[in-house]
Amino acid sequence: MVEQPILFNGTMVRAILDGRKTQTRRVVKMPPAFDFTGGLGDDPSDPKHWGAEDENALWWALAAGDDVDRVLACPFGQPGDRLWVREAHSIFPAHGQHRADGGRWGPWAGLPTTVSEDGKQIAYYREGFDRCDPGRWRPSIHMPRWACRLVLEITNVRVERLQAISEADALAEGIERFATVGGTACKDYSGGDGFNVRDAGSIQRSFRSLWTSTGGDWDANPWVWVISFKRIDSPHEAVL
Repeated sequence: MVEQPILFNGTMVRAILDGRKTQTRRVVKMPPAFDFTGGLGDDPSDPKHWGAEDENALWWALAAGDDVDRVLACPFGQPGDRLWVREAHSIFPAHGQHRADGGRWGPWAGLPTTVSEDGKQIAYYREGFDRCDPGRWRPSIHMPRWACRLVLEITNVRVERLQAISEADALAEGIERFATVGGTACKDYSGGDGFNVRDAGSIQRSFRSLWTSTGGDWDANPWVWVISFKRIDSPHEAVL
């Protein structure tokens, strides 16, 4: 089993915590200095031209050497591997031994936290934080492993075009739906916390707004890794 980090913004962290998000899409990145052998057609970036009948296998034919077929493995792992979520957080010194279970209190009680193994530091999370602003939020990229509160186990990996997403998969990406007088509407992520009623009933358009809100290029319709996962309770998680 392999374990590695993955970054999510606050909106998607909330979706994972709420049990709405069980899937994520990440753009397939080609190997550096990559070249293709002949007979690849008009679009060599299409995985079906990479030397395999099953495009989901993501094979490519090496231009150098003996033209040995090798698999382009998903860089995030395979089913059974785990991902630990990096998210915006803040770290403070832990206080003394005050809890009945021997744990340490931090500056705020009643919030999800993680305590370092040596008991000297305590991590809080920006998503769900409802107290006075600590003013020391650290970007997700700087989260150490001990501060992680969310661990995900990969259950399936496949590849497809970004715009091929189905309604069911868009919901699995964590898209929010709201009841309206005329039925339901999906959140428009391009405008922040609000949603656009014009997108009523269009789950795919809602996902498009989510994709572009994170800087993704929807119109490019890239090949993406589709990673399905389930949440695993982190052994480090503690709710004070």
